[in-house]
Amino acid sequence: MTVTLSDEARQYIQAFDELTGVTPVDCLIRDERIVFLVPAGKMGTAIGPHGETVQQVEERLSESVDLVENADDRAAFVANCLAPAAVRNVTLSEQGGSTVAYVEVPQADRGVAIGAEGESIETARELAARHFDIDDVQLT
Repeated sequence: MTVTLSDEARQYIQAFDELTGVTPVDCLIRDERIVFLVPAGKMGTAIGPHGETVQQVEERLSESVDLVENADDRAAFVANCLAPAAVRNVTLSEQGGSTVAYVEVPQADRGVAIGAEGESIETARELAARHFDIDDVQLT
């Protein structure tokens, strides 16, 4: 699947790469934050010791930054999108040409999975659609 990036997203990716040595797979630009999709296994490098590297990125971009770790498996990808919520299970259902990911999270983590004003679940939906043609993400 091909992801189309805006010029602004490409500039953010370049700046992130320069500061962290990690080239993001994708970049979503939100009103008050930027979400980078980091290659699998590169999250620690992107965050840096004690979060210092990602803090440098936030300072340079003058934006809040969220990181999501990429995955080859659709269920693992959806779970990563909702981190740090504890995801117990992801079930993918395909009906009528659409795919829905049903995500089981403990009641205590529902707020984390949803995020302030629904930002976390919306980010998960957009990334899942962009990278795995998943039409919706629902919490169970």
